[in-house]
Amino acid sequence: MSTPATMAVNLDGQDDSAGPVRGTQGLLRIAMIWLAANLVVTTLLTGTLFTPGVSFGTATAMIVIGTLIGVLVLVLIGNMGTRTGLPTMALTRGSFGIRGSLLPAAANVVVLMGWSWVQAMLAGVTVNYLVQQATGFSNPILFSVLCQAVVVVLAIFGHTGISRVEPWLALAIIVVMGFVFAAAFGAFAPADFAAIPVDPELGGTPFITLDMVIATAISWTVLSADMNRHAKSSTAGIVGSGIGYTLSTTIAMFLGLVAFSTVLLRGGEAIPFDPAVIVAEFGWPLGIAIFLSVMATNTMVVFGMVTSVVNAQSRWHLKFLPTALVLGAISIAGSTFLGLLNQFTDFLFVISAFFVPVFAIMIADYYLLKRRGYSRQILHERPESRYWYRAGVNWVAVAVWVVGAVLSYVLAYVAPSPVGANIPAFAISFLLYLGAMTLLGRGGRLGLRDPRDAEPAGHLLDGADETSALRLGG
Repeated sequence: MSTPATMAVNLDGQDDSAGPVRGTQGLLRIAMIWLAANLVVTTLLTGTLFTPGVSFGTATAMIVIGTLIGVLVLVLIGNMGTRTGLPTMALTRGSFGIRGSLLPAAANVVVLMGWSWVQAMLAGVTVNYLVQQATGFSNPILFSVLCQAVVVVLAIFGHTGISRVEPWLALAIIVVMGFVFAAAFGAFAPADFAAIPVDPELGGTPFITLDMVIATAISWTVLSADMNRHAKSSTAGIVGSGIGYTLSTTIAMFLGLVAFSTVLLRGGEAIPFDPAVIVAEFGWPLGIAIFLSVMATNTMVVFGMVTSVVNAQSRWHLKFLPTALVLGAISIAGSTFLGLLNQFTDFLFVISAFFVPVFAIMIADYYLLKRRGYSRQILHERPESRYWYRAGVNWVAVAVWVVGAVLSYVLAYVAPSPVGANIPAFAISFLLYLGAMTLLGRGGRLGLRDPRDAEPAGHLLDGADETSALRLGG
């Protein structure tokens, strides 16, 4: 086991992937990073899954409502990163315990790896279509690998490289999206889109659509503190990420909805979640937008994976570059499994089942139980740490996580809820954790409640050079 000093040195390293960092980016920069982040092919193609299962108008409304609901969770988790300087999965130490946090961190790496594969495959399929149309050569696996290799190279530059590249990619993508919107609405009037008949055999409902939109926000929340810890203030982080994410999600999903609906109106073969279908309709500009979106977003995904692994523990003293190379190699190899694209909807719901309860627990713990502050003891791996709980694990958080995940799965697949799975799963997980921690923590024997929770706690780099900051007794 590492000593407190060793833990602090490892997590407080100068590498921008390790430990707490002091944010310097303003509102506009954070907004542009988040704007670029979700102008991505997966979000765009999610918009192709709605019609004709529901009407065009219903799908549009659910995109807006679901995004506004999901962004609330995203900015709350992101603000925890701004206030402490820690990435998302490192913050789970506060609620799950120093060792218990390894569980959501491991799940996060698996999920992000899946995201990197899916997006690389979609970019590869898109590039393959364009190349095949121009030359007759076709090898989607090769192009998927090449796309992901470029992403890994970009991610190795770290957050500085990401923040510099993404705003320009966002601008380029928005220009191309404007071209697609102009072409679609130039060919058909809004009334034509609204008149697309609903196919009841597809089993679509407004709440299923809403759930998918919320699940998209949940999937991005795993990276919200990773990005927003670089904001220089809570206002910059909350407003910047809120505006950036809301605009990017609504624009990208609505673009997918419009593009797919255009194919329907033309009487073409409308296969949902297939980039070749809409690229065939709108040509190479949309193909370029899809490629650029993967470069921007998958860079964040790979960077997030590396950040989660580096910050998960201190014993191995992992460094950014070798960790990025190993995870990058795995992400490149996995991008060859094109069959995963057929399971995207299930993949999205699995993400929400895993992480809706995690974020409900984190929000309840940080904002209510810990009074909006985690102390530097969250960096230290010893029983004296306030966040050690029992054997390094808060078993209440683990139990609520299991209950919330099972409930989410049941409400989505076994006994579908009339209001979807994400909202009730979040509410029940939030209340169950808050109630259990309050009732079971009264005796103090389980380590659930601690007098040190009442002590003021600001950014984790405040007073980092003081000797008292390394003491675990408070």
